[in-house]
Amino acid sequence: MPEAVYGPGKSPEQCVAIIGELLENGSGAVLLTRANETQVKAVRAVHDERFTADVSAGCVLYRAPDVREPQPRVLVVTAGTADVPVADEAAFTLRAHGIVADRLHDVGVAGLHRLLAHIDRVTAADAVIVIAGMEGALASVIGGLAAGPVVAVPTSVGYGAGLEGITALLAMHASCASGVSVVGIDNGFGAATAVVRMLTLARS
Repeated sequence: MPEAVYGPGKSPEQCVAIIGELLENGSGAVLLTRANETQVKAVRAVHDERFTADVSAGCVLYRAPDVREPQPRVLVVTAGTADVPVADEAAFTLRAHGIVADRLHDVGVAGLHRLLAHIDRVTAADAVIVIAGMEGALASVIGGLAAGPVVAVPTSVGYGAGLEGITALLAMHASCASGVSVVGIDNGFGAATAVVRMLTLARS
């Protein structure tokens, strides 16, 4: 598994030191998550080898592994465009594990016809990460369609009594679609890591 460094609460200097120690002591891929602009600039100035960054996801990756072969089919789905930053984090984390995700955005239940136009991509996926705010209903919809594991991510976006993602979190936990797993609010990193573990187990 790639080493993951959580950015919030760390100074830029601490990020530089931690990543440097990992790289110098034989670590493979190193992923810095939820990094701010100052942290990204600091680590890039010192450690610029095989550096990849995603500003939306707030992630930095060093020593990206080769793409897995055969490549598993992982689909990252969002209900709305406001959920894309969480999807970016999930997709970037998957890339740190050698997986290039398929992406499908803005297919929430308010416009379900948009999802139905891509139903073949859902049913063909080896695993699906479903990211949704509001009432989180998209996880149940896809959970009833997909054959592979479904990992749901509630997000903190939405109107009314969304309670910063708690409504979506509880709805996903109460899904009537069997076998849907749920991670914490806005946790794209955790969803991707869960999928990687599932796929690794399936290959063994």
